[in-house]
Amino acid sequence: MSVVTAAVGAPDAARRLGAGEATSLLLYRNLLAYRRAWYVFVSGFLEPVFYLFSIGIGVGKLVHGFEFNGAEIGYRDFVAPGMVAASAMNGAVMDATFNFFFKLKYNKLFDQMLATPLTTLDIARGELAWSLSRGGIYSAAFVVIMLCMGLVGSWWALLVVPAALLIGLAFGAIGMALTTWMRSWQDFEYITLAIMPMFLFSATFFPITAFPEWLRWIVECTPLYRGVVLCRELTTGALSWGSAVSVVYLVVMGLVGLAVVRRRLDRLLLT
Repeated sequence: MSVVTAAVGAPDAARRLGAGEATSLLLYRNLLAYRRAWYVFVSGFLEPVFYLFSIGIGVGKLVHGFEFNGAEIGYRDFVAPGMVAASAMNGAVMDATFNFFFKLKYNKLFDQMLATPLTTLDIARGELAWSLSRGGIYSAAFVVIMLCMGLVGSWWALLVVPAALLIGLAFGAIGMALTTWMRSWQDFEYITLAIMPMFLFSATFFPITAFPEWLRWIVECTPLYRGVVLCRELTTGALSWGSAVSVVYLVVMGLVGLAVVRRRLDRLLLT
């Protein structure tokens, strides 16, 4: 609240805001807008939880487990980290696509923001920070459930929430970038068409070795697979160079998406 007060009460109303100050203002604005919509957050979090209980536990009784990075792990331990990555993806994508599109095309919220000292880069950073917050909350709550169920086998799991934020960064930035090209709500079928196969086939429920080699290479290039690998290696403690590759991949993807969002907002709102 102090950030808001300082910005509004500044002697020079036209002064440029710092990156942190602008991001804080937009986070606070979104927090106020969603304070009565808590059920939206709950609904997005419950889906991967249901998958964990139905598939990770139910089907897990029929599956003895898998070998992961040279160690034998149970099926529940295999599926749970994949659900963490999926939670981060779902939380980020929801705000970065549907809600972002509504603000851009129908609510005209961003046009109003540009009448203030905010810039298009401030808007992009603020909206991405909010989608990261949502994905981070989902993932943190899911990690707590994993701890209660005894599905965490390493202290490296402390880094799972930061890893989930990286996943949210990548999906949130690319989601916003793609949304700037959306013309109507029907175009969001393409988002669903991309998200669902990734969710099902990014080694979330079964090892990637089940795929033929040509398909395995394609799957390994998808962002959710990189996120699943990172979360799974952290929760099991079986770290490899795959985690480092995943971190670099997700950071680069997020930065590229953020740059595209800024350029697209400049074109859509300032010309």
